[in-house]
Amino acid sequence: MSTAGFEQDWKKMAQRKATVAPEISKVAPAEGKGSKPAPGLRDRRRERGEASIQRIIEATIELIADEGLATVTMQRIAEHVGSSNALVVFHFRSKENLFRAVLQYLSDQYDELWASLVRTPGLSPVQRLMGALECAQRFSRLHPKWVSVFVVFSSDRKSMQIYNEIGMPNDLAYTAEAREFLVEIADIGGYSDVDTDTLAESLNYLVHGAWFWDHLNPPEGRSDVLRKTMLMLLHQAFPRHFDLAPRD
Repeated sequence: MSTAGFEQDWKKMAQRKATVAPEISKVAPAEGKGSKPAPGLRDRRRERGEASIQRIIEATIELIADEGLATVTMQRIAEHVGSSNALVVFHFRSKENLFRAVLQYLSDQYDELWASLVRTPGLSPVQRLMGALECAQRFSRLHPKWVSVFVVFSSDRKSMQIYNEIGMPNDLAYTAEAREFLVEIADIGGYSDVDTDTLAESLNYLVHGAWFWDHLNPPEGRSDVLRKTMLMLLHQAFPRHFDLAPRD
C-alpha cells in the first residue's frame, strides 16, 4: 500500500473516533464460498482490529518516549505489546507508516483538546487565548510521554520530514489562531503599539521551549512556570486584560 493510500485509510478511521487501519474484516477468512460475515460479526472484528492497532500505537509511543527512534523496530514493538511481528506488519506495512500513525494520533489528541478549550462558541478573545495557554500546559502535564514523542520527531533529522507533513501544519495553524486573538484584543483595548506577530511567535517559542526542556529535564512536581511566563508577556502587552494574580 502506498503512503498516500495509508494516510487516506487513517483519515477515514479518525472520522470514526478510532485510529488508523485498513479494513479489519480482511483479517479473518471468509466463512464459506461466496458468503459474507453478518454485520454484527464484521463490527466485532473491526473493533478487535482497532483495539489491536491502538495497543500497537501506545506501545510505540512508550518506546519512542523512553528510548528515541534509533532502537525502535517492528519486532521490538511487537514484543512490547505482546503481539506478533506479523500482526504489526499486517496493520502498518512499514515502520514509517507506523510512525505516521503515531504522530497523527498525537496530533489529533492535541487538536481535540485545543478545540474544547479554544474553539468553544461564546468565548471572548481573552478567554480563547487563556484556553490556548491552558491547552499547552495541560497536555504536557497529563501526557509527558506524548510531548516527548513530539520533541523526538521534531528533533530527529530522519523523522523531521514526517513531522513537517503532519505536525507542522497544526503548529502553524495554532500560532495563526493565537495571533488572531491578539489582534482582536489589541483592537478592542486600543493597544496600538503591540507587535502581534512577534508576540504570537514568542508565545509559540515558549510552548515548544518548555516542552523541549521538560523532555530533557522532567519536572518532579507540578510546574506553573510556562503559564506565569506567558502571562508576564501578555500583561506587558495588554495590562488591562491580563493580570498576574495567582490562579485559584
